[in-house]
Amino acid sequence: MIPYSTQLIEEDDISAVVEILKSSHLTQGAKVEEFEEAIAHYVGARFCVTFNSATSALLGAYAVAELKENDEIITTPISFVATTNMAVALGAKPIFCDVKMDGNIDETLIERLITPQTRAIIPVDFAGKPVAIEMIKTLANKHNLLVIEDASHALGSDINHQKIGSFADMTVFSFHAIKPITTGEGGAVVTNNEEFAKRLRLFRSHGIVKKQLWNSDMVSLGHNFRLTEFAAALGLSQLHKLDRFINIREHIARYYDERFENHSLFSTITIPDNQQSARHLYPLLLNPELHCVKEDIFAELQSRGLGVQVHYKPIYQNSFYKERFGEMKLPSTELFYKSELSIPCHQKMTMEDAKQVADIVLEVIEKYTYRRCSF
Repeated sequence: MIPYSTQLIEEDDISAVVEILKSSHLTQGAKVEEFEEAIAHYVGARFCVTFNSATSALLGAYAVAELKENDEIITTPISFVATTNMAVALGAKPIFCDVKMDGNIDETLIERLITPQTRAIIPVDFAGKPVAIEMIKTLANKHNLLVIEDASHALGSDINHQKIGSFADMTVFSFHAIKPITTGEGGAVVTNNEEFAKRLRLFRSHGIVKKQLWNSDMVSLGHNFRLTEFAAALGLSQLHKLDRFINIREHIARYYDERFENHSLFSTITIPDNQQSARHLYPLLLNPELHCVKEDIFAELQSRGLGVQVHYKPIYQNSFYKERFGEMKLPSTELFYKSELSIPCHQKMTMEDAKQVADIVLEVIEKYTYRRCSF
């Protein structure tokens, strides 16, 4: 089975972890700080605070943004549920904005959703393709709102050679196993705001400030969301390879672009020339006439050895959200969900693998030329 995405662990990664396992500190040592400094330098931000998961990082960012009961955030429904779950956990209400057919929030629809209760805009860089962050920032500044970018797919993505992570008030990255680099589980918040960074560090470690000798003081409510030393060692080793990993993903994606160009049954997502995508996912968008046979296509691709996936079921379609916030539908979101199918694209693949994937995708989907949905 060729998965849609996976980690690539090499011998130097293993050696980096083993070195920490043989050291005196498995947690709360110097390696986490070294990893944080490297991430901040890579994305061009002043501060980086790591967490034991991107979910914890999201909760930390929302907490230091002081989201509270009855506050609203404007965000996308095409994301993993953690994006909104952590805001809901603080009592805030997600206001879902429709998306474009690249999976990213439709920035032209955001302003009409702003109310006196709106506190922040939470865009997601779907599949690694950057959102229209400059327009979103301009809108946020106009209405005195924060921008907290969920860039869990987008470490290494850029706009005009400026890295994602250097634009928003806070940006969240994920180091989950299938992301561009991994620490196993793990995440981070990067920011240029020194006060946010200080409060994030308190939030991830019990709200405790160390003083002299054994003395310490808990100055705010916090949690234990710390990243381990061996996870940081793995992340640091992986970070040195990130550009190589993205180049491999990009090479495969461009090959797919050529093989699938102007296909009559599905389309792909174009990355503008002034952008770099981390290529966390390579989505296909099935034409509406194939929506009724999407499950058949999915099952057959899996049976042929392709670990395809769908990203994502709209968050508002989950039972919890329907019960808590009511039923809703957004037209472009619904269409995107019915159309999207992620195929393998990752740094562990060879170009021979990519050719095999493309051959199977074309063969399977073209079988359904005469089994189209009737409208």
